[in-house]
Order: sequence, then structure tokens, then C-alpha cells
Amino acid sequence: MMSFKNVDAAGLVELQKSGQIRLIDVRTDAEVARGVIPGAIHIPLHLIPVKMSEMDGNLSTVIYCQSGGRSGQACGFLSAKGWSDLANLQGGILGWIASGNPLVQLG
Repeated sequence: MMSFKNVDAAGLVELQKSGQIRLIDVRTDAEVARGVIPGAIHIPLHLIPVKMSEMDGNLSTVIYCQSGGRSGQACGFLSAKGWSDLANLQGGILGWIASGNPLVQLG
């Protein structure tokens, strides 16, 4: 059974304040070059199956992309692999920006 939550930009801000979450950006290199949500790590969608073994599946994780579609796929995939504490950022980075939140450059 697949199960993951949807969280909006305000919800993500609250999660970031509350403590230890992992934030994964699954967009392409070109998209990421335009900026990421502070605290994000970049793992392109096609590398999620390869990289998942390097990550703790029990850590609270929020995944985002441009608008929420690819991150939803990533959440579904990880959920099917047994990850439990997963959330998809509704509206993706576009929703984050529309809510007035900042972007930073990776690296």
C-alpha cells in the first residue's frame, strides 16, 4: 500500500522549524541551477532507486520538484519500498516561491 502525505509550503516551513527532516529535490540539473529550497539535497528523479539504499528510510523526508508531479512519483516509489515518513510538497518549488519563500544556490 502506498502512503505519503502532501504538505504545502507553510507546512514545510513548520517541519523545517520543528527539527530533523530530509528535503530532496528531484528536478534536473538545469532546474536546480536556478536555485533550491534552503536545506535541500539534489537527487534527480531517475537516481532515486540507486540512491535510496544510501539513505535512512525512517527519517522524515519531504520531496519536491517543479510543480509536484515528479516528487509524487518519487514518494510513491519510496512508499512502495517501505518508506513511511514521506511527504510530497504540493505545488513544488513553484508553490514555495509563490508563497514568498527564498531560494538558495546549491554548493
